[in-house]
Amino acid sequence: MKYKWMDEYFLAKKSVQKDFKVEWNATRYFIGGKMFAMQGGDKYNKPIITLKCEPMFGRMLRETYKDIIPGYYMNKEHWNSVYLEGDVPDDILKQMIDMSYSLVLGSLSKKAQAEING
Repeated sequence: MKYKWMDEYFLAKKSVQKDFKVEWNATRYFIGGKMFAMQGGDKYNKPIITLKCEPMFGRMLRETYKDIIPGYYMNKEHWNSVYLEGDVPDDILKQMIDMSYSLVLGSLSKKAQAEING
């Protein structure tokens, strides 16, 4: 895999939990019990990661990078998938991961956010 740093980057974020869903053959990352990233494969088993993004930012990314597509098996407006063997720069993928984490964290209750942010 091209982005060898990715798992460590996810797990370095506050209160991130990780699991593997056998039925989907996918690794999932959660904050406060809500998924913000899923790493698996498309129908051809090409490795992808799916992340939540602001809709306008996601559209811009899809127009800019051929290896970013609407969220695979997800809401196409809010989720985007990145082909992990593609040519998306590390800093763009990190920006997408950070945004997904922040959006899902922000959707949690104020109490849950306070517990996570300490």
